[in-house]
Amino acid sequence: MRGLIRAVIFIVVIWSAYWFVAGFGLRNAITAWFDAQQARGWQAEFSDVETDGYPFHHMTRLNNPALADPGTGTAWSADWIEFQSPAIWPGRQVLRFADTPQRLSYFDQTATIQASDLQAELQLQPGVALVLEKMALTAGPWSITDDTEALAGGNTLALVMEQSAIPEAYVIRAQVDGFTPGDDLRELMRSATTLPQAFETLELDLTATFDKPWDRSALEESRPQPIKIDLRLAEMKWGALRLFAAGELDVDAQGIPTGEIAIRAENWRDMIAMANAAGALPDQAVDTVTRALNFMAGLGGNPNTLDMQLNLRDGFVALGPLPLGPAPRLILR
Repeated sequence: MRGLIRAVIFIVVIWSAYWFVAGFGLRNAITAWFDAQQARGWQAEFSDVETDGYPFHHMTRLNNPALADPGTGTAWSADWIEFQSPAIWPGRQVLRFADTPQRLSYFDQTATIQASDLQAELQLQPGVALVLEKMALTAGPWSITDDTEALAGGNTLALVMEQSAIPEAYVIRAQVDGFTPGDDLRELMRSATTLPQAFETLELDLTATFDKPWDRSALEESRPQPIKIDLRLAEMKWGALRLFAAGELDVDAQGIPTGEIAIRAENWRDMIAMANAAGALPDQAVDTVTRALNFMAGLGGNPNTLDMQLNLRDGFVALGPLPLGPAPRLILR
């Protein structure tokens, strides 16, 4: 019995020593990263740091963190953020965010984010590079506002980005339940009174291949850039509006996509009104586009359903035979 007690005491002492040493190392790694960003010219600060979680977890909380990258004009601040990981393996980190408002800025534009149970799960490969194997962002009820109005909100949020067998390729899935658009989008639709407050479905499923894996250099140096996108499904259902899309794109070094996206749109005439209200479709082109699309929809047997192909070639985008203008550049900054 005495031998068993001694063995238990020995294990507790060794484990406690390991926990404190590992916890001290994690704490120093987090604070050292903030110091390194300050040395690079960032604003990177927090008021104080706390450590907890003994004996099975490591938890490090930074109070009043603030980050700002002058190179991209991006800034973020919150009341606190927690880093939690199993004591046995720090490569699986769970980041918990404050339920209180967070501020996210891009140059002179600032949005306030408030979310319940917002957390990000990171699974990293062992090694100095800290290659991302999986990232999952989840939240309960959430909202995004600016100084004057609501921009978007939802009942839940689930976003998963997981590395595939190809290190540079990541499967990305997103689903938002009860997505509520802001007033600006509803005004674009010019039918706010006829549309429900929330989307019935908002889902995304794709595989994105980048020019390098996501690792610590994505924060410290440059973001991985997409070179290929395999869109298996994008689906939106909002009242009478239905939109489905699937296809593949190749992206060159300048971020210009090339490829085709198949689109099915139900009640597509409302979408023409939205494009016109947003300025993407000039007033003088509305009648011409409507007649052309009405003819094409009629070929499919259902005038309210339109099966089209979005063609991206030579830096321009066209919906079937109809040119829409320059293609967007897919560059992560």
